[in-house]
Amino acid sequence: MIYLDHAATTPIDPEVAKEMIAYLTKEYGNPSSKYYTLAENAKQALARARQSIANLITCEEDEIIFTSGSSEGNNFIIKGIADAFSHKGKHIITTKAEHKSTLECCKHLGTKGFDITYLDLDQYGNLDVEQLKRSITDDTLLVSVIWGNNEISTLTDIERVSTLCKSANVLLHVDATQVLGKVEIDLEKLHIDFLTISAHKIYGPKGIGACYIKKTKHDTISQITPLIHGGHQEFGVRSGTHSMHNIVGFGKAAEVAKRDMSTYIPKIIDLENLLKSSLLEKVPDVIFNGNQTYKIPGILSVTVPKLNNELFIKMISDKIAISTGSACALGEPSHVLKAMGLEDFTSNTIRVSIGKFNDEGILDLVDYINTYIEKFTI
Repeated sequence: MIYLDHAATTPIDPEVAKEMIAYLTKEYGNPSSKYYTLAENAKQALARARQSIANLITCEEDEIIFTSGSSEGNNFIIKGIADAFSHKGKHIITTKAEHKSTLECCKHLGTKGFDITYLDLDQYGNLDVEQLKRSITDDTLLVSVIWGNNEISTLTDIERVSTLCKSANVLLHVDATQVLGKVEIDLEKLHIDFLTISAHKIYGPKGIGACYIKKTKHDTISQITPLIHGGHQEFGVRSGTHSMHNIVGFGKAAEVAKRDMSTYIPKIIDLENLLKSSLLEKVPDVIFNGNQTYKIPGILSVTVPKLNNELFIKMISDKIAISTGSACALGEPSHVLKAMGLEDFTSNTIRVSIGKFNDEGILDLVDYINTYIEKFTI
């Protein structure tokens, strides 16, 4: 099996799995308990993991809040800010091509009296920052945008967006799930108030993610309304017993990403370019969707006019793992392609996402596409 669905999830890195095993067997302490060795060990492991993640995105360790993943993180930030700060404004701006967890949050808030603006994208998936600027009003509370699109890989110009939001005195939430471990994130240089990330996109475990909440003189962390109420964990804003094996795994995955990005990202880019060249040479009328210059390394949205994506994916399902688009929009036409004005492409488009363990064997995909075209088209 050739795995080419890394945008959906990544295989766990052996170093990460090895680190986690002790916290599934011997180190089972609860970091919220006191004094005894198992609890203290867990507390220290929690702090180490938090620091490793902070190192990867260049922030302070006490700006990291652990969650179950980016879907929870997006819900926590968007709903929590809307509830806590609605007295400052009830206008939220996002785009039509966000992750479903962001779009559904905004849809929900729209039923609660909030005014939601959904920005268009151009045919390459680019956000028009000038359109964003024109959309900001005196009532705008929050802008929520994805850094790198999970279907088409186009990157948002986060530096421009963050500078604009700061100058307009508007809070900014960024979904960085797909860019973590693929693009440098330096939160000390960017005016981002909130950021969501997840471990399973960087060869870590599923079921664990984190939110960055920028420290301010107004102490935003303590003011945001929790999504999950209960105990005092995570600075009082995200209750629940810490999943230590997952947290340790996330910390190790962040450490490995920080150490190895400079090695595996060029490899992924080389494989992507090799695959694109082969597709252009051998597959008639192939189209690459999204911005092909300013993009996430390794993610390709590929349209083949003679290809029925569902039938093709089933045909090769025992040989190559790919998808039609976002794993969180199962069975639905791509809302991202629709937002770009490419709704006619939805049934002919596949998403290929390359990872650090892939090699030139990925070129087999090209042969399978041609086999399909020969077999099913006249």
